[in-house]
Amino acid sequence: MFTGLVEEMGTIELAEPDEGGRRLTVAAPVVGQGLGVGDSVSLNGCCQTVVHAEGASFTVVAVPETLRRTNLGALVEGDRVNLERPVRMMDRLGGHLVQGHVDAVGRVRLVREEPPGWWFSIAADEDVLRYVALKGSITVDGVSLTVAGVDAGGFEVAIIPHTWEATILKQYRQGSEVNLEVDLLARYLERLVKEVS
Repeated sequence: MFTGLVEEMGTIELAEPDEGGRRLTVAAPVVGQGLGVGDSVSLNGCCQTVVHAEGASFTVVAVPETLRRTNLGALVEGDRVNLERPVRMMDRLGGHLVQGHVDAVGRVRLVREEPPGWWFSIAADEDVLRYVALKGSITVDGVSLTVAGVDAGGFEVAIIPHTWEATILKQYRQGSEVNLEVDLLARYLERLVKEVS
C-alpha cells in the first residue's frame, strides 16, 4: 500500500527484454538504499517487486500483464520515474490509499501554466472515468492528485509548485502516456451499491 506521495525521482539505468517481460534497473540514491530483494516499490504508480538491490539501485521485472496495463513498456534508459516505498503502519497518510495496481493508461490532453502552479487535462476511458469525481482522488504515475474537473473524455488536475518540482509531471507534454489508478474507495463503493440494488 502506498500514499501517492513521491519520495524520489529515479533514473532508468537499464531496460531490456526478459522472457516476455521487461527488466528495469533504476538508479535511486534515496529509495534504493532502503530496498531489498522481495520488497515492493511503486514505479510510476505501479507496484513492482525488487528482484535485485545493490547500493543506490534496484531491479524489477515487469511481466506481460503489467506491460499491457501500464506505461512501463515504453521506458528507456535515461527516463526519469516517480518512486515511493510502501507506507508503514505508523506513517501519516498524507495522500490517499494507493495500491499500485494501475487501472489504465491515460493520455495528457493539455499542460497549461497557471501561476504559481500548472493545470493538466488528461484523457481517460469511460471504465476509469466512472470512478472519477470532482474533488475526489486519483493517482497519475504514482502521484496522488485531487480531481479539479471531469468531462466526458477525461479529467483535470491542478498541480502545486512542490509536486511540479518533486515528480516527473514537469516532463509531460500533450500526448504523454500516464498510468492511472482510481480511488480504491470509489471502486468498493460501486461494488457495494451493485450488491444492494
